[in-house]
Amino acid sequence: MVWQSLVWQIQATHTDTLNPSLSLHHCVSMLSLVLQTDYYYEYTECDSTGSRWRVAIPQSHGSCIGLPEPVRGTECTFSCEAGEFLEMSAQECTQCAAGTYSLGSGIRFDDWETIPSGFSSLATYLDNGPHGDDSSTCNSSTWFPQGSYLESNRDECTVSLIYAVHLKKPGSVSFDYQYPDGNLFFEFFIQNDQCQEMDQTADKKWLKLTSHGEWATHTVNLKSGTNILYWRTAGILIGAKVVKPVLLKNVHIEGVAYASECFPCKPGTFSQTPGSSSCQPCPRDTHSGHGASSCTPSEGSAECKARPPCSKKDYFQIHTPCDLEGKTQVTYRWVEPQICLVDVAGAETLPPSGDREPCPPCNPGFYNNDTATCSPCPPGTFSDGSCPAGTEPAVGYQYKWWNVLPASMKTSCFNVGNSKCDGMNGWEVAGDHIRSGAGGSDNDYLILNLHVPGFKPPTSATGGAGTEFGRISFEFEMVCSADCELYFMMDVNRKSTRVVASWEGSKVRQSYTHIMTKNASVSYTWAFQRTNQASDVRQNVNNVASIYSISVSNAVDGVSSECQTCALLSQPSGSLCVPCPPGHYIHTSQCTECPPNTHLTSHSTLGPEACKPCGPSSKSNKEHSRCYSDCVFSYSENNVSLSFDYSSLGSVGTLMNGPSFTTKGTKYYHLFNISLCGGEGRRAVCTDNVTDLSSADSQKETGEPANAVETLICQSTIIPSSGRGFHTALSSQSISLADTFLGATVALTLDGVKARPDLFPQTTNKVPDVNFFYRSLEVTSSCDKGRNVVVTLRCNPDRGTQGELTVPSQCPAGTCDGCTFHFLWESSGACPQCTSTNYHQIEGACKGGLQDTLYVWTEPKRCVGGVSLPEKKTWPCESMDFLVKMGATIGAFTAALLFSITCYFWKKNKRLEFKYSKLVMSSNKECELPGADSCAVMEGEENEGEMEDEVVYSKKTSLIRKLKAIASRVRVRTIMQLC
Repeated sequence: MVWQSLVWQIQATHTDTLNPSLSLHHCVSMLSLVLQTDYYYEYTECDSTGSRWRVAIPQSHGSCIGLPEPVRGTECTFSCEAGEFLEMSAQECTQCAAGTYSLGSGIRFDDWETIPSGFSSLATYLDNGPHGDDSSTCNSSTWFPQGSYLESNRDECTVSLIYAVHLKKPGSVSFDYQYPDGNLFFEFFIQNDQCQEMDQTADKKWLKLTSHGEWATHTVNLKSGTNILYWRTAGILIGAKVVKPVLLKNVHIEGVAYASECFPCKPGTFSQTPGSSSCQPCPRDTHSGHGASSCTPSEGSAECKARPPCSKKDYFQIHTPCDLEGKTQVTYRWVEPQICLVDVAGAETLPPSGDREPCPPCNPGFYNNDTATCSPCPPGTFSDGSCPAGTEPAVGYQYKWWNVLPASMKTSCFNVGNSKCDGMNGWEVAGDHIRSGAGGSDNDYLILNLHVPGFKPPTSATGGAGTEFGRISFEFEMVCSADCELYFMMDVNRKSTRVVASWEGSKVRQSYTHIMTKNASVSYTWAFQRTNQASDVRQNVNNVASIYSISVSNAVDGVSSECQTCALLSQPSGSLCVPCPPGHYIHTSQCTECPPNTHLTSHSTLGPEACKPCGPSSKSNKEHSRCYSDCVFSYSENNVSLSFDYSSLGSVGTLMNGPSFTTKGTKYYHLFNISLCGGEGRRAVCTDNVTDLSSADSQKETGEPANAVETLICQSTIIPSSGRGFHTALSSQSISLADTFLGATVALTLDGVKARPDLFPQTTNKVPDVNFFYRSLEVTSSCDKGRNVVVTLRCNPDRGTQGELTVPSQCPAGTCDGCTFHFLWESSGACPQCTSTNYHQIEGACKGGLQDTLYVWTEPKRCVGGVSLPEKKTWPCESMDFLVKMGATIGAFTAALLFSITCYFWKKNKRLEFKYSKLVMSSNKECELPGADSCAVMEGEENEGEMEDEVVYSKKTSLIRKLKAIASRVRVRTIMQLC
């Protein structure tokens, strides 16, 4: 009924045009055509025998009426050749038409006017941060098609570009990318149909950084079955700097067994013959559209635009080379191709050329020899002649006059999105400086490159163990009204380009120096970009970067402008320069070793001044190349001496402070590694596990990760794995904070570096804090004198031996000004060594005739190590039991004696009182004294026992007899007075 109804509708529609004799045949043909647009063919999964079926799948769900019956399909191992595709109706390989191409068993995506079918972009914000759910801020984050490439997001959202492919056999995926900014994390990984991540090594998952304008290719093998490909980016915006996006193009997947369709050639390419496996670029001055089989001469355009009047943005200034008369002049040229009109109202014309002026002098190390060009001085000579005996040429580059571009330098212009500036000079010479050129658009990279094949230190320094092989210094200036940026990059041994330093916005004239610590071939690159935003016009041509001078010391192919003293052979007639041993300086043409505890500066004047003394509590290594601490510190004040041994703190201390949050709430931590003493083999290492992981060659050479920083104190930014959906914590932006040990002291200032005790208030000052001072010799755009670090060691008996590192609460990043970092290390291991003044003795009780003497620490104990407590001592002593008994006996006897004497005198006193009363009564009656015998003791008045006592006492001169005698005399005297 469905077929009959459809035939009736077709007949009714074409009643006027159909031939009656052909109407039925035409109707059936149209019916077949209409029905084929309602479904498409697919193969089922292969069974155990390697067979499969071709089935029809309706375009709309739920409509399965009238579909063709399933038929047996081709074998699972079937594949088409390159330039062919599998036509599913006939199940035969068919050649691609002209204007299209096929890879046979692969698919390729190189047209990014829109995101191709099958790709999807998913934005998430997995870290909610301290402010709750911020997922709505990522709704607009995605991968953006830019015609010939895809551009990633620039914000802190985690954006994944996803593509699922089913491979019939093992294959691979490859793609080209640009990844210039380490602040944007970029990873590529693969999942199976169970959403389980495939096993990948770190060098296949994390992409290597590329230099600005450089395209790199990444290839990963794929397994048969379903593979879900993820390109994932996530930015970390620490500060206001905008990250540079990742660019992606030319995605090529192999292993699909057959191509179900041919891909049209992208604009600017064509395929002329059927069965093409690739598209060819159009010749010069031709163009093509989408799916072109030929290119058309570029004689016109789909639309015409009015040519604008010329302005100052359309020309640039150059200096002509010196002519035969040694003259040069300033001229002006139009930017090619010239689009603007000159002969219209308001148009600018080229300014007149300047007067012919004498050419600037040759750069140091060059001479003109009465010609118009400057030539390098021959080997062994310098600008003023040959070097005398005892000296040698100081080779290198010194460019400070810019009439022509030196032979060791080249310039170019590059833009990711267009080719307008291809072939243009990125920089133009301007007499006393070289300046950035006009370019084709504002976001062009204006490139200036200097190649140094290697370094050759002075002969007398080649035997030294110093870390400096050479240095590059340049003086520059930036004038900007937009978000311009100047990059200084370095590529060692042509392996990986990294950004050494960068500057944004206008900068006054200043200099920058970078020291080479490895003797290798290196290419230095300056890249200037007027704006980071996509642009195809020139609007900010007045944004200019100027470089006034560039000097490279010890360049192996350099020239010489002066001679430097060298050491000679010990023979009196020797005139050949010889290398000095490590730690020696040149004095009167001889090698002399530096004094103890001094270090040989790597870039100083000759003579004894080349040896600089180490700071307090530091010593030099055997080679006199650096100063370090042996972790021992002594301090004396007010006749009190304290000795510290910090070796128990460990070789490297670690602190992870935070968390901190970016403006959008991304959580991150700062990881600090501190090598306190900085001796040999005790360096701190910070590793970047995101960028440059694929530089396996660099790892093999150095034994260290490709992007590891080895120094005294370093810092890394850590993104927790739970914060952004990554499968491991990310460590990036590893930098050195200090590479030189200045010394250790209790003072608050050392060599211009100041400690701030107010940042770490101290509750007790019984043990002074000890400050370790460090400095980084490498300057930055914000720290023109380098970074400084102060580590304050504080004795805290309540902490363990390893102790605890903290940063100031007022400055949670460790620094309050961005240049000086402060750390507090509290530990029991930071306490002084114990001495005899830190303990006291306690005497025990006497037991069994023996007494113990014990020694205990004075609390609170504020010392560690040093002297030990003396052993317990035992002394003989008198027993306490015997003494107690003797004391009790003597006390009892004394008490009894006193009681007896008291009773005796009391009794005597009573008798005397009675006699006295009796005498007074008798004297009142007669008023005369009694007889002599009336005052005496009559016979019989005392008993015999008393008389015996008196007799006994009379024979003794005892205390009792004396007291009795005194009492008798007193009694007689009293009676006499009364009478």
